[in-house]
Amino acid sequence: MKGKLRLVFLLLITFLYLSCFAAQAQQRTRSTARTTRTKSKAQLERERRTTLRRIKETSRILAQTQQKKEASIGQLNALKEKLTVQQGVIRNISTELKTVETDVRQTEGQVQQTQQSLEQLRAEYARMIYAASKTANGYNRIMLLFAADSFNSFLRRLRYVRQYSEVRQAQAAQINATQQKLSRQLTNLNEQRQQKSTLLSSQISEKKNLINLKTQQDQVVTKLSQQEENLRQELARRQQAVQRLDNLIAQRVREEIARAARVAAAARAARAKAGGPGSTSRTSTADEDASTSRVNRVTLTPETAALSSSFADNHGRLLWPVAHGFISQHFGRHAHPVLKNVVVENRGVDIQTNAGEPVRAIFDGKVLTVSSVPGMNNIVMIQHGEYFTVYAKLRSVSVREGQEVKARATIGTVQTNSEGTSEVQFQLWRNSANLNPESWLGRK
Repeated sequence: MKGKLRLVFLLLITFLYLSCFAAQAQQRTRSTARTTRTKSKAQLERERRTTLRRIKETSRILAQTQQKKEASIGQLNALKEKLTVQQGVIRNISTELKTVETDVRQTEGQVQQTQQSLEQLRAEYARMIYAASKTANGYNRIMLLFAADSFNSFLRRLRYVRQYSEVRQAQAAQINATQQKLSRQLTNLNEQRQQKSTLLSSQISEKKNLINLKTQQDQVVTKLSQQEENLRQELARRQQAVQRLDNLIAQRVREEIARAARVAAAARAARAKAGGPGSTSRTSTADEDASTSRVNRVTLTPETAALSSSFADNHGRLLWPVAHGFISQHFGRHAHPVLKNVVVENRGVDIQTNAGEPVRAIFDGKVLTVSSVPGMNNIVMIQHGEYFTVYAKLRSVSVREGQEVKARATIGTVQTNSEGTSEVQFQLWRNSANLNPESWLGRK
């Protein structure tokens, strides 16, 4: 009987240890999974806030284009942007829904496991109580202790009795903790199911909005298609305006390259003169070589070189020229939004925004040009070392040529055309090379 009692104690202690170890391992696994899901949910929440902000911006801009009660390219662009954002909303909801569904399945599995563990604990506790009752009927505990044939045996029996009592208490505590855990899991499961139901309703609503937007877009395209002749005339006027702007930019870049080369040559001549006799001919040859190598490049001073380097280091992180809005026409060649088989080319990006929106410098620099071009309205060109930024379609200008400006400084306000479209044309150049501004601009 003593051997049987000892075996019962050892089995119960081993079972309790293994149960605790397994519970800790499961807890670590669930904790890691929760951390991963929390990060994912936080990211989805950030995307949702960004998307909602874009929807508000686009809706406001679209409303302004609709005030004229006539279909326009600006209205079509705003509808396209809102469609794109709306599709993003649906994708975001779908992703969040999948995450919640995964959480529901995992929580259901956890509930099932916890229920099974609770049943096992209760069964084991019942067996323990039964074993204790049988032992108590067979031997009185005090007699069991004093029946030991040695003092060491007495101590071992006393330790077994104490351990047995501790195991029972620990088992009861674990049952209580498991019951509480099960209650929390069931509460969490109900909340997740409610969240899933809310997301499903939201998804249905957003899909209806998407259908309505597509219908509006089709209606605008139909109306614009009936104005083909007007659109072709408008396109021809734009191409002429673009050509005039290109000529202005090319001229000012050439002038700046030549001016910087003259200044650098004068500085080298001054240094050569200070160097003493016999250095003039060598310097003249060096100037000719330098002039030849810098035909298409701005000759940089240490200050402008540092500015150019800083500008280049901010590739992909530059400010937007306006705080609100969206790119209505992208860089490069692309199909006309309405006219078939017509390709348009954009040297920069057109950003559609709110009426009266302030236009700002995207980086520190010097105002190189303030001018006016028919079809492009007011123009501001800012130099950042060997980089140049161009801001066209301005209603008003608040800077002057030669003025040093800082990033975020207001340089003017956006123009609103006769159709109610407020749009700024933004270009980026490195010397004579035209760059894609979209890859340089950061997030708004």
